Amino acid sequence: MDFKSKLEKIIANLKSEIATLRTGRASSALVEDIEVDYYGAKTPIKALASISSPEPRTLVIQPWDKNAIQPIEKVIRDSSLGLNPAVDKDLIRLTIPQLTEERRKDLLKVLGRHVEDARIQVRREREEALKEIDRKEKAKEISEDEKFRQKSEIQKAVDEANKKIEEVAATKEKEIMNV
Repeated sequence: MDFKSKLEKIIANLKSEIATLRTGRASSALVEDIEVDYYGAKTPIKALASISSPEPRTLVIQPWDKNAIQPIEKVIRDSSLGLNPAVDKDLIRLTIPQLTEERRKDLLKVLGRHVEDARIQVRREREEALKEIDRKEKAKEISEDEKFRQKSEIQKAVDEANKKIEEVAATKEKEIMNV
């Protein structure tokens, strides 16, 4: 059970990492975790403002404190997202430009790296679990039959995790390539 929860964490981590990959559509996940230096503390934008998407290619960030507008604008402008925030009185507008074919291919490469990292983490967890099973069998804590049963359960869990990783990757790839 502990092994399966570790695999679920790996998949959840992958989902959160690839949520920040910019697609042609505006999503609050693009900016919500960007940290702003707010009164000397690093604070994510989602803790300082409401983020909405009134149109498919527009994000609106409305800080609860007007003093946060300038720091939020600066950190978005300096981020690697390549977005140009526009301050409009009490809010910040972000217009998401159309992705070029070259940028889409770059994003697919980044997606591939994230997916491969997740697969590596799954393999690492599997190796640790298998070592633990072998250790238990040598210490006579479990029988040989139990060892083989547990190893097959671990392999089933790994196969399921890899299938979920592929599904997440395919969904994001489709989202990136959608014009």
